[in-house]
Amino acid sequence: MKVINAENKILGRLASYIAQEAREGEEVRVVNSEKAVISGDKEKIFADYKQKYERGRRDTGPYFPKRSDKIMKRTVRNMLPYKKSSGRESFDRVKTYLGIPEEFEDQVEEVDVKEGNDLRDRNYVKLGEVAQFIGGDQ
Repeated sequence: MKVINAENKILGRLASYIAQEAREGEEVRVVNSEKAVISGDKEKIFADYKQKYERGRRDTGPYFPKRSDKIMKRTVRNMLPYKKSSGRESFDRVKTYLGIPEEFEDQVEEVDVKEGNDLRDRNYVKLGEVAQFIGGDQ
């Protein structure tokens, strides 16, 4: 089982790494999902996620999550063939958490995905901020 810290990792790159690990049969736990970042212009990111959230009708969907851990999991799901049984099995191996649960505190690994080391030179938004903007809690 891999426990991955999402702090200061770019959401899309991290999600593709997680999806690849899950397809290979690895159990993946993602902690600090509210601290993942989305690079780009803040207003455009907020508008895009607000549009995704408001797209669905209340009674029929499609439904889009408001919590940042669920947004992370949805991003991973979109990188898997979740309409096939192999994709659903892979998706079941992925769990996301807000913060770091006590049982994972000593197991957290640093993964080698392209981290946002140059975040000070680019525009970005934390996933927790996006979740709060669309009406959820971090």
